[in-house]
Amino acid sequence: MTNNKEYVVLSRQDSVARNNSPFVTLKVANNEEVLTVSVFDVARSAGPKVGQLVRFLALRDYQGKKSATNMDMVVGQFPAEGHPLYALVPRPVKREVWDATVGRLLSFCTDGTLAAFIRKHAEGLFPLYSKYPAATSVHHAFPGGLLNHTWQMLHLLEGVYPVYPYPEDIKVERVIIGILFHDWGKVCEYSVEGEKMENGFLLGHIYMSANYVNNLLREEGIDKREVNFIVHCILAHHGQLEFGSPVLPCIPEAQLINYLDNISAKADIFNTTGNMEKAFALGTTVVKG
Repeated sequence: MTNNKEYVVLSRQDSVARNNSPFVTLKVANNEEVLTVSVFDVARSAGPKVGQLVRFLALRDYQGKKSATNMDMVVGQFPAEGHPLYALVPRPVKREVWDATVGRLLSFCTDGTLAAFIRKHAEGLFPLYSKYPAATSVHHAFPGGLLNHTWQMLHLLEGVYPVYPYPEDIKVERVIIGILFHDWGKVCEYSVEGEKMENGFLLGHIYMSANYVNNLLREEGIDKREVNFIVHCILAHHGQLEFGSPVLPCIPEAQLINYLDNISAKADIFNTTGNMEKAFALGTTVVKG
């Protein structure tokens, strides 16, 4: 079918077909629709980056799956401010928004040592996370997506913690640190362009995150048992063994982090999936109201 509409690229995943031919899966959007398109014969070094404009001269549709070849795709520039699609380009949250959320969460803290740790490292994580995606696809798959995903979880905690049914069971400092570092390993797992790196296959982000924060906390003299509780929160944040967690959540802080992680990730999937498009990570077809 002919198309030739202009879209902005929301995410890109590079893959290789069975015949060893490279292709990319692009999630694209304009002010009318969101599409997922597999574009064949596109090398890793070619084609659009997240945030660039694209047009498709032709799109094939087979059982709801859209595809094109590189000859059908015209790659444009990054939209300038004032362009009709400029607002759709995914961007990391601003520094003042991040700082305000961290500040409000610190007001819940009673452990001065851990609060100082949070204050120190939240500041340093902002510029790092603002460069990296949270995934190659599925959710927050754009440069700075890691920052947005982490901030969303912190922001959710602002609302959830004050109304948690048994607040005496929660040490909020563990939850804050667990959120801040649960995906730290993704800065080693992915390149800033979203390409999966060697350590992503060898080690995985859960181990790298847990190992990093374990060493960091011990170097700063945090009590060893407290370190174990915080590291557990990171190890268990995927919630189930079949989802990659090496352990199951066995403290309420770990369970809370798992729920907040799921809310942020799945909300982003709903937001960036087109109407009547199958979202495999959700196991359903998304219907826009």
